[in-house]
Amino acid sequence: MGRAEPESLAVEESLAIEEPLEIRLGGRRFTLTMRTPGHDEELVAGFLLAEGFISSRAEIGEIRRMRRRKTQPDNVIDVILQVRAEDLRERLKRNFAISSSCGVCGKTSIESIQRRIAPLRDLSRVSPVTIIRLAPRMREAQVTFAATGGLHAAAIFDLAGNLRLLREDIGRHNAVDKAIGRYVMDGAIPLADSVMTVSGRASFEIVQKAAVAGIPILAAVSAPSSLAVELAEETGVTLVGFLRDAGFNVYAHPERIAG
Repeated sequence: MGRAEPESLAVEESLAIEEPLEIRLGGRRFTLTMRTPGHDEELVAGFLLAEGFISSRAEIGEIRRMRRRKTQPDNVIDVILQVRAEDLRERLKRNFAISSSCGVCGKTSIESIQRRIAPLRDLSRVSPVTIIRLAPRMREAQVTFAATGGLHAAAIFDLAGNLRLLREDIGRHNAVDKAIGRYVMDGAIPLADSVMTVSGRASFEIVQKAAVAGIPILAAVSAPSSLAVELAEETGVTLVGFLRDAGFNVYAHPERIAG
């Protein structure tokens, strides 16, 4: 007997939206990122904090959405910074020098971040049982991921494991920027006494964003990179990886994980 042919079925699927967002500083084009629309102002605020262009909400004068043409979506945001011209030039020069020379390149990038981030001295403690519960709680709150299967998430929890905020985006870095950016907009940085959980792996950039925001504990459902572990050690961030139902690994500053 011949093998039965597999059946095919036409169905409708929900897709994660991906669109460009142009970020301008004082009317001049600064950068372009691909993101899932929504919470764009938060994304911009979180990005500017992580990259060292602002240090607090007070340095953001205005975030305004612009429309290039009436027929186009409003995918342009212009930020007016309340930063002295010479300080802004220095921040732009510093960021350009790092990214143009070698991108994220080990010691050079870590030393640059160390110069503008004091190592975290937060004495927060969280139990292993609470850590284990974070990933499933994050998944339960991922409404758009449940519909599309195509988005990453970043969630902010308190030390008891209560979900404070969750943001989703097609990019892991964007999801983190959106979550942190909400607290930047609220003037609630640094985020002491908190845990950030992210889908996917923990990269150098994700650890950098957590450190800049003053988040003492970062947990990822997948693996960290070697440079992420090194940066976590240097900046005082407790780094958890492979966060699964059965357990997790602690790669940096395990003293905050206490039963």
